[in-house]
Order: sequence, then C-alpha cells, then structure tokens
Amino acid sequence: MDYHELHKMRVADLRELAKEKTSLTGVSGLHKEDLVDRLADALGIEKPHKVAVLSGKAEIKQRLRKFKADRQAAIESKDREQMLVARKELKKIRRQLQHAAKEALVHS
Repeated sequence: MDYHELHKMRVADLRELAKEKTSLTGVSGLHKEDLVDRLADALGIEKPHKVAVLSGKAEIKQRLRKFKADRQAAIESKDREQMLVARKELKKIRRQLQHAAKEALVHS
C-alpha cells in the first residue's frame, strides 16, 4: 500500500485501518489529510513531495450551478442571447473542471 492508495480511501475506512493495524488514538476526530499523514507515518509509508488534490472544486461547481440557473431563466424569458452566453460559460466551466480532474489524476 502506498500513500496515494491511502489518500483515495474513505475516511471511515481510514479510521478502521488506523484502529486495526496501528495503535493510533484519537483518530475519530481527525480530518482526512491529518489522518492519512498519521497513518502513513505509523505504517512507514513515505509521503511523496507533491500530492495533487482537486483544489477549487467547490467554487467551480458553485459557478456551474449559477450559470445553469441563468440559462434556465434565459430559456423561460426567451432571451436567446443570454441563453447562448450562459451555455458558453457552462461549457468553459465544465472544461475547466475536467482539466483540473485530469491534472489531479496525473499527479496522484
């Protein structure tokens, strides 16, 4: 098992692993990043220099929801120009999200 496999696991599974295989205490209150770091140290797994995480995903998805609502409002008001602008922005945001996800996979 390597660091990236630990990082891909769910928090519940990480906590269970910590309780079973190590003598770590207080794992139920830790966030995933802290839990993965402590578990890696306890199991002797080396942490890579750079761990890629999809940053800004929540912000991107929030913008996506905003433009979906804008597009729907433009459709209902039959404003073709606004609908096209919203569709173009949606496409740009989706590409940005896919690009960020691919980068995170490449670096993980």
